[in-house]
Amino acid sequence: MHVSEPRAVATGSYQAPGINQDSFRSVCKSPPGSGRYRSRFCNLLLSTISLVVLISAVYAQPKRESTTRIIPSPRSVLGFNPGDDRTIADWKQITDYFARLDKASDRVAVQTIGTSTLGRTMIAAFISAPENIRSLEKYKAIQARLADPRNVVTNAERDQLVRDGKTVVVISCSIHSTEIVASQMEMQLAYNLASASDPDTLSILRNTILILIPSPNPDGVDIVANWYRKSLGTPNEGREPPELYHHYAGHDDNRDWFMLDLKETKAITHLFWKEWFPEIVYDIHQQGSNGSRFFVPPFYDPPNPHIAPLLLREVGLIGHKMAADVTAAGFKGILTNALYDTWWHGGFRTAPYFHNSIGILTEASSARIMTPSSVTREQLGRSGTRGMRSAMEATTNFPDPWPGGTWHPHDIMQMELIACHSVLSLAANYRADYLRNFFELGKANLSGAFAAGAPIAYLIPAGQGRDENVAKMIGTLVEQGVEVYRLDREVHAVSGDQSMRRTAASNRTIVVSSDRKEKEVPAGSYIIFLNQPYRQNVLALFEPQIYPDRTTATGEAERPYDVAGWTLPLTMGVATPVVLSIREAKNDRKLTMIKSENDVRRDLGLPLWTGDKSPIANPIKPGIRIGIYQSSRAGNMDEGWTRYVFDTFNVPYQSLNETALNDANPRGKFDAIVLPSEQARPPIDSDVPITETGRISDQGYANLAHFVNDGGTLVCFDGSCGQLIRQWKLPLRNALEGLRSSDFYCPGSILRLDVDTTNQIARTMSKDTDAYFINSSAFETTDRDKVHVIARYAKDEVLRSGWLRGEDKIKDKIALAEIAMGKGRIILFAFRPQHRGQTWGTFPFIWNAVNVSRP
Repeated sequence: MHVSEPRAVATGSYQAPGINQDSFRSVCKSPPGSGRYRSRFCNLLLSTISLVVLISAVYAQPKRESTTRIIPSPRSVLGFNPGDDRTIADWKQITDYFARLDKASDRVAVQTIGTSTLGRTMIAAFISAPENIRSLEKYKAIQARLADPRNVVTNAERDQLVRDGKTVVVISCSIHSTEIVASQMEMQLAYNLASASDPDTLSILRNTILILIPSPNPDGVDIVANWYRKSLGTPNEGREPPELYHHYAGHDDNRDWFMLDLKETKAITHLFWKEWFPEIVYDIHQQGSNGSRFFVPPFYDPPNPHIAPLLLREVGLIGHKMAADVTAAGFKGILTNALYDTWWHGGFRTAPYFHNSIGILTEASSARIMTPSSVTREQLGRSGTRGMRSAMEATTNFPDPWPGGTWHPHDIMQMELIACHSVLSLAANYRADYLRNFFELGKANLSGAFAAGAPIAYLIPAGQGRDENVAKMIGTLVEQGVEVYRLDREVHAVSGDQSMRRTAASNRTIVVSSDRKEKEVPAGSYIIFLNQPYRQNVLALFEPQIYPDRTTATGEAERPYDVAGWTLPLTMGVATPVVLSIREAKNDRKLTMIKSENDVRRDLGLPLWTGDKSPIANPIKPGIRIGIYQSSRAGNMDEGWTRYVFDTFNVPYQSLNETALNDANPRGKFDAIVLPSEQARPPIDSDVPITETGRISDQGYANLAHFVNDGGTLVCFDGSCGQLIRQWKLPLRNALEGLRSSDFYCPGSILRLDVDTTNQIARTMSKDTDAYFINSSAFETTDRDKVHVIARYAKDEVLRSGWLRGEDKIKDKIALAEIAMGKGRIILFAFRPQHRGQTWGTFPFIWNAVNVSRP
């Protein structure tokens, strides 16, 4: 339905568009908080050609030869303005709009960049001046040379690239699909940029190439849109859908940016670090409803030590520009320097830091999907976080609190449009600076000067025995642009083991243990030299993380934004000694650069990837019937990652919900049932709400007991153990239960286990095995005769990477136990052996636990 006519733009003549009726009506209709806002904001827009319409910058002129160019507005295609209350565009509508824009405008080129987990097409819209769009391959080549300074011989050559290049800016929307407004906003942004001809817009078009990603999670856009439409006018209106909005990961789809498990992450990583090498990546999010209206950088402490100081300054510069522009437009409640930090690696906007690029995150206060929300002063007064004591208290980083009222999706959209313009205007006005800084950051990583005793490389020795882990790890590194080589001839090197050691009661440092003797490194090993443009990425993934012990004013642990440690070789269970020196000169080494995971799989005699289906052999014995519990009340990310791991290893299973468990003894259908972690153990003082563990009824637990007594194997991960222990009065207790974070705290870290390798469930495991602990558990037995201990947390030096407060509370406690019951057994993991699909080093525990089942 065409509600309004699209605008005609004359060929070859760009007339300043001012504010067209659709845009003006969209901008001025919903004041975010006070009556003065309407006139103030609209006058500002009219007098300055509008901060929003200035964003109207990166599209125009179609590709067909005619005297009139027709640029379709979102309203003319959708039948409503993006951001209107209780309206939502699904993925088909979004991609249809971009296809029309691509056809109509020679400022826009839409490309397919991959397919989603459920098979939807992923797209990116390239937006720039027509002459730049016609020469995208030229600018892609310039970016590749700037990203690798080894390809630039002289300063004059560098300067020419800087003169010729464009700032490449990525804007990505709604990776978290319930944070839906950005996926609607981007259509208006694209239209504005395709149809405006004011000087600011033309400058942006000339000097930047915008890669606009409507959503990295198309499946989630449809899940949310379909649910929202279905729930309109019902009590569920505005609530999240009762399923994960990514088939496997849900909200964790933004936790996969160094592991690259998901198809969507792989596609965008390839676009970024194999093709376009953007200078700026802007990831648009929403946060809870009752706090600040809009968070923009700078970020909170602590920073990751492998992020260049210049990048932190550039992040702050862009963030302050956003804050100033949104405030100038009349919005209140703009927050900086709070909550979100730059410590953790694995997010959409954090991965760029380790590729010499600027990563920007904004978080707008959410509406109820696309339904307005009402927020009272009392609710705001109760809302606080690190860096913001109260959403009603004015501070330097939060100078103008929002007083409360009705909050519309449209308000979110306008702030996001303004923020997009802030990024694009800086990218255009300081184009040469961004390109030169990007180049120099990469060049700094190529310095051949290493401190005495410092590693020059990491080694992955041949013959470790965990071939699939080695192939996955190297493939993941190569996909994100890290250079890895195979040794085709042995070399002689001094190497050592890198680890974390305590230097004082609460201080730790990274040490290298080495006898300083040269040893032969066999051919077939792999080596990762640190003298490469992404050196900081290698260090950020391979070194142990030492998270600072941060305390709140009340003496409790200050919770990090995400996890504290993630060291890749430790989670993968792969030995990676550091190389301190190599006897052979560079010209005498015979090396082959690895191009893909298949190169490694071919070396190791593993089946090759030939499509989307994993080639990994099923590790489960034939005939074992497996069920994975899937709650029907809402999506559970741990359950999703469990399915991901089983699918990746081609292990057949069936999902079963509480209805199946409540109705009957499942022994007739299953030999092993896996209960994913339903609830982490937050500290007693945490502000994370404690929710019910599950919806399995008492009868359901009785049926599970019959299942075990009749010979079934019940495998429980982390948070699912507690309810089972209470229901069945098992002879275990969680030694950490009830502790305050001042006494014990371990938020997403890697801990060392002492494993009984004689147990069949520990078959193939090392005596010292690393496990992932994320506010998890540690068991004590109340009857030693009834509990078979498979693994304990180590007796000393428990922490391998991350942050552990109160080591004495966990050392030597039970991490993995087996309890016999009737003809069957219960296997209880105090940790998550499949955490986010990243902990390949502990996957064998899962397969062994299932393989003890009796068909």
